[in-house]
Amino acid sequence: MKIGIIGLPQTGKKTLFGLLTESRHDKDADVKRPLTGIARIREPRLDLLVDVYKPKKYQQARIEVALLETIEKDSISSGKIFKDIFDMDAICHVVRAFGDDTIYHVNGEVNPERDIKTINDELIMHDSIFIEKRLERIENDKTKSNSDILAKEKILLLKLKEHLEKELPLRLFKLEQEEKKILTSYPLLSFKEVVTLLNINENDLKDETLLKKLQNKFASDKQLFMQACLKIEAEIASLDSDQERSEFLRDLGIGESALECLSRISIQALGLISFFTVVSSEVRQWTIKAGSNILDAAGAIHKDMQRGFIRAEIIKFADLKQLGSEEAVKAAGKFCLKGKDYIVEDGDIIKVRFSV
Repeated sequence: MKIGIIGLPQTGKKTLFGLLTESRHDKDADVKRPLTGIARIREPRLDLLVDVYKPKKYQQARIEVALLETIEKDSISSGKIFKDIFDMDAICHVVRAFGDDTIYHVNGEVNPERDIKTINDELIMHDSIFIEKRLERIENDKTKSNSDILAKEKILLLKLKEHLEKELPLRLFKLEQEEKKILTSYPLLSFKEVVTLLNINENDLKDETLLKKLQNKFASDKQLFMQACLKIEAEIASLDSDQERSEFLRDLGIGESALECLSRISIQALGLISFFTVVSSEVRQWTIKAGSNILDAAGAIHKDMQRGFIRAEIIKFADLKQLGSEEAVKAAGKFCLKGKDYIVEDGDIIKVRFSV
């Protein structure tokens, strides 16, 4: 699963990419092709499991992150940025909400609401143009042998066209399974889930007025919002130890780092959930699609587990957190045995019994 970072010029996209992938890039260099990297999921629940089980090692889940070309006239006119966005499973839109007279704004002044609408409109316009062209091709193909299939496609595309004309993204349009198959290879971008990150000033860290205003303004668009001061996040990341980082956050009055918040929201945007395994001396976090069954989870760990699945032993994270140990959970009767039809829940601690 891959999430793409997009935005207008000078918003903090490269800073965010560097923080997520723990890499360094020239902030002044133009991104002409996607830069890709792997981001560790910041997961506080994993920290608690490490404290409880005291393993020799632990491993966080990871997602692929791509820094895409800046959205401006050249990238829009060439269409390359849209092709890159289509390759993503979700989008993180970095929006400038900080004032700084030394950093120019492409539109002259800082206005997050306008910038969000600009990007939303570009994605909707791209989809509208594609659908118009596809409808024209269908009209030209209507005498061919597959006319029944084309007729169904035309009906669907006309519905989508009407939806887009209301300036609504396609992620709000409910598709039937057969309709999803029709659109499988179509580069429709407004179906993508969007995380909007407001890059704010340090002085605004405790002020959520703008965040709540924009959440309300774009509530009907089904976007996920968060705010962060990426300049401060870069300072936190440069500290040597977790203790120093925790103290820095505490001094600022922040409960969690932006990277932890973004990890959580990105997983949601990608339609994933986390589960955990404790095997021998290792605690590990895994991600799977929400709604997956235990066989899917077993297969994510190892295909042999899926093939030879017998049963799964499940502990709920909330129970472990409350009771303090696996033994206490079992003593309280909250330890569960599940078969192959069990639907995995976010936070499940799973031990798979199998035989091959």
